[in-house]
Amino acid sequence: MFIGTFYHHLEAKGRVSLPKKFREQETNWIVTRGLDGGLFVFRESQFGQHLQELEERSLTKKMNRDFIRLMTNEASQISVDNNGRVQLPEYLIDFAGLSKDIVILGSYRWIEIWDVTKYHQYRDTLEDQAEAIAERLVAPTYDE
Repeated sequence: MFIGTFYHHLEAKGRVSLPKKFREQETNWIVTRGLDGGLFVFRESQFGQHLQELEERSLTKKMNRDFIRLMTNEASQISVDNNGRVQLPEYLIDFAGLSKDIVILGSYRWIEIWDVTKYHQYRDTLEDQAEAIAERLVAPTYDE
């Protein structure tokens, strides 16, 4: 499980140090375009599971195929080096608009990497809607 917010710097060559508590869980990762403005980073060992969940929704639906394409066509395998850093592909750095100051977020089953300014703008919009979002969530049904 990944939780927490960590502020870091993107090095000039596109390297970033992953938080130690995240690195201890995995050394090989898959980074891909995220949603809402950042990048998604998945454990390599679990990336296939995430895709399988999407695939089970039916490959006959164009929307499902399109989403799988978005998640895989620009994905890249990355590994943690001896200094705890990973090399982000330039095209994903450009996609997410990452500058020197970044934030790395634990989002339960994956990690997100955002430009600090973009993330704070996004988070501020969520803060204003937090209670409304919670109200719209569908409650699970339980068998008695």
